[in-house]
Amino acid sequence: MSKSKLVIDRLAKLFEQGLVSYKDLNSEILNILRSKRDEIIFKMKLASKEEIEILNKRIENLEKNVEKLEKKFNKKKTKKAK
Repeated sequence: MSKSKLVIDRLAKLFEQGLVSYKDLNSEILNILRSKRDEIIFKMKLASKEEIEILNKRIENLEKNVEKLEKKFNKKKTKKAK
């Protein structure tokens, strides 16, 4: 309830300042909503798309390295002593 009150208070402040023009009002509402969205994303500690792509590449490289090591280990294990 307090978060919705915050948005309503900001809108009321806009009307008090005399921003009645549709474009001004529209841009101010969008700015308020964007800032709230950014705050929520920051609180959730979400990673950006670029960070996720980098992490995926690192995981793929690690998986390849693990497969190579498994192949080496399996080859050494299957050798028989003379």
